[in-house]
Amino acid sequence: HVQLVESGGGSVPAGGSLRLSCAASTYIYSRKCMGWFRQAPGKEREGVARIHTGSGTTYYADSVKGRFTISRDNTKNTLYLQMNSLKPEDTAMYYCAGCSGCSGGYCVTVGDWGQGTQVTVS
Repeated sequence: HVQLVESGGGSVPAGGSLRLSCAASTYIYSRKCMGWFRQAPGKEREGVARIHTGSGTTYYADSVKGRFTISRDNTKNTLYLQMNSLKPEDTAMYYCAGCSGCSGGYCVTVGDWGQGTQVTVS
């Protein structure tokens, strides 16, 4: 398993920005796909964005498309999620994950989960 540790969450006013980071214990390209998920109280976990660690191909949930950007730095073993134009509905616990592959817009067969970082938009 790859240990993942998220950081960068916090409280921000609507319209603000945050950059989440996910530090991996080893090369992130050891997983074919990395993704960001979120879960708000009373709601199901949803995929936010994913990236193919090799090709860099990205996909986004419709709810965040145009506002969020997923990226990775393989040399730093770090996954990022730049979040701009934040909305109150973006409030959730955000988790990064390593998966066995990317399938369309999905990060599939999650093998590694981070502990999560809270994002609150008001």
